[in-house]
Amino acid sequence: MTHPPSSVSIIGAGISGLAAAAVLARAGVRTTVHERHTEVGGRARTWAQDGFHFDMGPSFYWMPDVFERFFGRFGHTSARYYELRRLDPSYAVVFGPNDQWRMPAGRTAVKRLFEQEEPGAAKRLDGFLDEAAMKYRIGMQHMVYKPSLSWAEYMEPGVLKGLLRTSVLSSLRRHVRRNFRSARIRGVMEFPVLFLGAMPQHTPALYSLMNHADIDLGTWYPMGGMGRVMQGMRQLAEEQGARLRLGDPVRRVVVEHGRAVGVETASGVHHADAVLATADYHHVEQQLLEAPCRTYSQAFWEKRTMAPSTLLFYIGLDTRLPGAQHHMLFFDEDLDAHGKDIYTHRRWPRKPLFYVSCTSVTDPSTAPTGGENLVVLVPIASGSEDTDALREACFTTIADRIQRHLGMDIRAHLKVKRSYCVRDLEEDHHAFRGNAYGLASTLAQTGPFRPAIKSRKVKGLYFAGQLSVPGPGLPPALISGQVAADLIIKELHRR
Repeated sequence: MTHPPSSVSIIGAGISGLAAAAVLARAGVRTTVHERHTEVGGRARTWAQDGFHFDMGPSFYWMPDVFERFFGRFGHTSARYYELRRLDPSYAVVFGPNDQWRMPAGRTAVKRLFEQEEPGAAKRLDGFLDEAAMKYRIGMQHMVYKPSLSWAEYMEPGVLKGLLRTSVLSSLRRHVRRNFRSARIRGVMEFPVLFLGAMPQHTPALYSLMNHADIDLGTWYPMGGMGRVMQGMRQLAEEQGARLRLGDPVRRVVVEHGRAVGVETASGVHHADAVLATADYHHVEQQLLEAPCRTYSQAFWEKRTMAPSTLLFYIGLDTRLPGAQHHMLFFDEDLDAHGKDIYTHRRWPRKPLFYVSCTSVTDPSTAPTGGENLVVLVPIASGSEDTDALREACFTTIADRIQRHLGMDIRAHLKVKRSYCVRDLEEDHHAFRGNAYGLASTLAQTGPFRPAIKSRKVKGLYFAGQLSVPGPGLPPALISGQVAADLIIKELHRR
């Protein structure tokens, strides 16, 4: 007797949901993705108005090897779905008026820049990046592609031996400052961990691997924007046989006799042999499951250290912005003061650091001819008060500083302006405390210390995405979807 193929319902069509859908469908599993929005991408959705096309969320394309490894599972490369360009400069760092570094692509060029700033820094950068590359290799080959259900998964002699040869448990700040004296160099070396949701002094030195991703692997851009990546992943998932139901929000996970047997949406109950939730973990447990089925209590979530939320502005200008680079980091105020405001005092930063993405520098298709496409991002505390008045006050500060450093008042050239902050993240993504980057990557929230990829209360219920393992960001979320899918396939086969 032949058995019908197993089936899986996936909640959410973000990057982890699309990755899992492709892997499951390729394995012969009948896979349906339920997405509340009418487009795919999750936090990496797009928005357009008056000829301007904006990436609403992630804008840095780092760790291209993770994407190629994913597409390689299906015998393809990313080039089949979108065109990548390496940026040079990778990004600009604005330290003050007429004081800016344009970070060149590649280690050799960065060594020259650092050596001019601090004699001897080039040699120390080599050692620093060689160690970071070792951490990256160990992480990619032996750590992040594991479900992290137990610390025993990491008890490989080669892994422990390799890590013990590097700086792992001290803070990244201490690791950086042991190697470099220049405040500028230190700022550049510490900045990548801001994507991980914690200050450098609270982030393990293990994450210097992000410096390898930055300098050695490079900053890339998918022509047309990050939405092209999401569309490519949708195409791949559908090519494997996955079915997407857009505009179909899940109301509850259907549990019978302690096992997930499907999901209920407005269109009815959709039965399945397993359920993979890639929506906000807290929302799924607290809103889509009955209390006895929840692994984690509300008190558990309240004790988590959250990565920041963000204030975003999507801005279309009727002219070009002089001196604009594709990525610009405005480090003209004190990083520690900003961090103390959002992590200790949990208030809006009084003198915020901010980031500007200007895709039209590289990709004219994202703005009308002669115009400029800007996305401005300010990290703020998760759970912050969010009012129109606070948003506008911050915009005034940002516009003043852009004018000071780049010489143009963007307020005189606005064609499009939209803000997006805590309450939008909560409404659009059910984001716990309006978080933008999930849980902070601290030692106490690493590996098995993170919310588990598999429910401890409900059989056949799995999780993926930035609140689970391995962590926040597009590449980790892409990995998370694959790890969850592989575990589901293994356990469905065993069942």
